[in-house]
Amino acid sequence: MLFNSYEFICLFLPLCLVVFHLLTRWAPANLALTWLVLASLFFYGWWNPAYLGLIASSVVFNFVMGRQLVNAPPRGKRGLLAIALCANLALLGYFKYANFFVDASNQLFSSGLQLDQILLPLAISFFTLQQVAYLIDAWRGNVPRYSFLHYTLFVTFFPQLIAGPIVHHRELIPQFLEKLRHRTTPAHFAIGLTIFIIGLAKKVILADNVGLYADIVFNMAEAGLPITGVRAWEGALAYIFQIYFDFSGYSDMAIGLAMMFGFLLPQNFASPYKASNFTDFWNRWHMTLSRFLRDYLYIPLGGSRAGRLRHNFNLLLTMLIGGIWHGAGWTFVCWGFMCGVFLVINSNWRKFRAQILGHDLNKSSKLATTAGWLLTFGGFTLSGIFFRGETLSGSLQLFSAIFGTHGYADVFNPAVTAMLAVCFFVCLCCPNALEIAGLVRDFKASPWWRGRWSWRPAPAWGMAMGALFFLCFALLGEENVFLYFQF
Repeated sequence: MLFNSYEFICLFLPLCLVVFHLLTRWAPANLALTWLVLASLFFYGWWNPAYLGLIASSVVFNFVMGRQLVNAPPRGKRGLLAIALCANLALLGYFKYANFFVDASNQLFSSGLQLDQILLPLAISFFTLQQVAYLIDAWRGNVPRYSFLHYTLFVTFFPQLIAGPIVHHRELIPQFLEKLRHRTTPAHFAIGLTIFIIGLAKKVILADNVGLYADIVFNMAEAGLPITGVRAWEGALAYIFQIYFDFSGYSDMAIGLAMMFGFLLPQNFASPYKASNFTDFWNRWHMTLSRFLRDYLYIPLGGSRAGRLRHNFNLLLTMLIGGIWHGAGWTFVCWGFMCGVFLVINSNWRKFRAQILGHDLNKSSKLATTAGWLLTFGGFTLSGIFFRGETLSGSLQLFSAIFGTHGYADVFNPAVTAMLAVCFFVCLCCPNALEIAGLVRDFKASPWWRGRWSWRPAPAWGMAMGALFFLCFALLGEENVFLYFQF
């Protein structure tokens, strides 16, 4: 079931909201939370009921192991943690990477191994990471004694279950412990609905349409057809706007849905295409994954504490693992490696500017900021070719076309150019959904929209959001799956 489907918008969501709010008002809080667990499991099982047993087993196993880690003596904790982490990583490795490793072994060593195609269970990457963080915190002694109901809802809560945000237990479970009647206010519902509609518009109006052209160009590359430099740039730019509006739209919708139930999920995007360097970019893009990689991989590896060479290695390894987490394929390895190299270059350049040149990194000229933005945006665009490519050969075909292997003797497609211009304007000049709702402030907010785009409970905002919703509803048509569902 998709957030952008008629079944979800017309049936599942209204029923889930009505029953939850009635139970919140007239029944014990645990009954309302139990309803959310059942609804979330139904939502997950809608895709493939056979995998309900998988997520249920994962929840029970990790809850039990978490309890054991909380109660175990210090000497026995490390072994328990190793068992729990190995079980989770083995589950993820089998479903997500087994076919890749078999194919790679056959290509490299002519081993002749055979394995039936394994269907990737929906959301396994996301609910695995959430529970890995929980287990590590339990080992560190940073987890209170949660109930099984609260833990189950933390993992399965349907707004964030399929593609994030990757929620930390400290951010969500304490909200379940509060009095729900005081959390589910009309203001929460109105703001949540506004954010949901903005996210839906990102998906239906922008991502799905710009993605049509990205698919054409990338399919040409996979087929080995010659692509001019102009077409290659149009396709690459179309894709990075598609992936941005698709995934940030999903994240907005998840946050909006949670607010309709009175809960607040963490921000996942903070206008990343406004970033003027790669460090800033990864502080803004898929923020909850960046936080997980930082807290549970980069810092335990030593972070920046063990010298410049080790710091560079830690950055590169973290981004490489982040790339592999997204998918089993050499294209994701290349994407992670490229992003790691860009981050290493950026980190060393900033250190050189601060320590050797004596520059204040908080004060940069407009020329330097613009140059940094071009390098960051251009580098991410190039890396996106590998992120989107189905095969390494197809990605290399398009990557080489970017640099003119088939020339630039072509004209820009007016419709595509106009679409890209709209996407540029929205990304670079407009506030994001959470800024409009007044929940956050951008890192470097543009002043022109302040006071004009701030949401408030007024008839004009109600009519505007109502018109935007009905436009999106009319455009739903054929269901378009969110890109991050494949990860």
